[in-house]
Amino acid sequence: MTEEAALFFAGKPGTLELYEAFESRVMAEIDDVRVKVQKTQISFSNRHNFAFVSLLPVRRKAERPPVYITVTFGLRRRLDSPRIDGAAEPYPERWTHHVLIAGPEEIDDELMNWVKEAALFAAVK
Repeated sequence: MTEEAALFFAGKPGTLELYEAFESRVMAEIDDVRVKVQKTQISFSNRHNFAFVSLLPVRRKAERPPVYITVTFGLRRRLDSPRIDGAAEPYPERWTHHVLIAGPEEIDDELMNWVKEAALFAAVK
């Protein structure tokens, strides 16, 4: 994790720890990943961007936990899971999915399998 990433989450207690858990798994499980901290999101890329972490409020305020990060990734298909907080098809056969993460236990094998699939999809686009 970089100082830039720490600054991205400054003033949002608990979010940095969630990000660190996600980044750690991505870096351990996917080869040749580049991380770029931007103003509104942190992107993970290989040949192209495949995942993003942000503070995007993908649920209504009453349904959001007090501490969360949003993980966004793109796939060729639409996922059908109660964990998906939003999905859109900005281009044919390119689905963007948003998953709100409220605890480190939610950065599990299911989520990581989706992120790995997104990395493969990005590598061949």
